[in-house]
Amino acid sequence: MARIKFMNTEIDNLTMQEALEEIDNLIQTKKGAYVVTPNVDHIVQLERGGEIVDVYKNADLILTDGKPLLWIAKWYGTPIKEKISGSDLFPRLCDVAAKKGYKMYFLGAAEGVAAKAAENLKKKFDGLQVVGTYSPPFGFEKDHEEMEKIKEMIKEANPDILIVGLGCPKQEKFMYYHSKELGVPVSLGLGASFDFEAGNIKRAPKWMADHGLEWLFRITQDPKRMAKRYLVDDLLIFELAIKYRGKK
Repeated sequence: MARIKFMNTEIDNLTMQEALEEIDNLIQTKKGAYVVTPNVDHIVQLERGGEIVDVYKNADLILTDGKPLLWIAKWYGTPIKEKISGSDLFPRLCDVAAKKGYKMYFLGAAEGVAAKAAENLKKKFDGLQVVGTYSPPFGFEKDHEEMEKIKEMIKEANPDILIVGLGCPKQEKFMYYHSKELGVPVSLGLGASFDFEAGNIKRAPKWMADHGLEWLFRITQDPKRMAKRYLVDDLLIFELAIKYRGKK
């Protein structure tokens, strides 16, 4: 597998098809693997340090989510093969799961959203097995009883694939600290994917996504939350792109 150094992390330089094959390998051969999908926001958070650095160092698969990162990689002279956004990967993985008989569990999003996503995906992919969904309450990660309850539900459901949609860095930390204990072959942190599949949030038109303008569309959908992220916090990416150019 082609893992390359990129900015303040590493990237598995794969196409979407290659990524799906690697995930399939993880399902078949390893217990407790987890997958992260860095975008501009993740790179900025990694620069600030903390637990997320260890999360990334121990990830089994690191897939590039975001056109701006592909542009930076091209500028560096080390092009990344393909953007693999969590929202594109999720339905493709459901298709693989349906065809191969893999069981899935959905953890995250607001109440009822993961269940609605499961309902819609089952209609799309004949034979898809979603063996459980759960939307944890706010602050669950600090509640020992709630955490034990979540882990017990997942263990009891015994899925092959765990999709965690809690936002970064919460979903990444959950996988880092608990994936081995849960024993699920592979876990993936896929952000707002449940909301997209449930129909709660519109996805950017393809032409916007293809031209790296998905961030602008998301601001129009949720200005209160997204404007600060994209227009304030994530502007650091320009400084970081210059900082890491030429570094091995």
